[in-house]
Amino acid sequence: MREDDDSDDGQLMEWVERVVVFCADEYAVPPIAGRILGWLMICDPPEQSAGQIAEAIGASRASLATNMRLLTDAGFVRRRTRPGERTQYYRVEDDAWETVIRRRAASLTAFRDIAADGMELVGREDTRSRRLRAAHNAYAWMAKVLGESSPPPYDKN
Repeated sequence: MREDDDSDDGQLMEWVERVVVFCADEYAVPPIAGRILGWLMICDPPEQSAGQIAEAIGASRASLATNMRLLTDAGFVRRRTRPGERTQYYRVEDDAWETVIRRRAASLTAFRDIAADGMELVGREDTRSRRLRAAHNAYAWMAKVLGESSPPPYDKN
């Protein structure tokens, strides 16, 4: 073992904790979900079992299972098995971020439509419709920007 391995591990886990804070603030996910995601983004090998993840981030298997379901349902993490093995392995695929962002774009469109329905309810010229129109226009703009964008390039290495 190299002398600086502990230092490297500490720096990796500090970075993982930065992911935890970001995910909690932006996606309102529990800290354990942020740790799982952060770890899977930076670990080697990139595909890890629940036991390996739990050991790396210091989590119980029970809390890991609940949060892993949250991350797989959201599209951040994919679960795989290997031929002849019962163990499930988890990884963050390169296209996970595009998938998550495209889902978010779809939700923007959904809220744009909700705001439009609100304007129909109160009348387009009512003072209340101004707030609804502001939300509608902002969500329509973001949906258009994301919908017209090319997918991000993927590093093939």
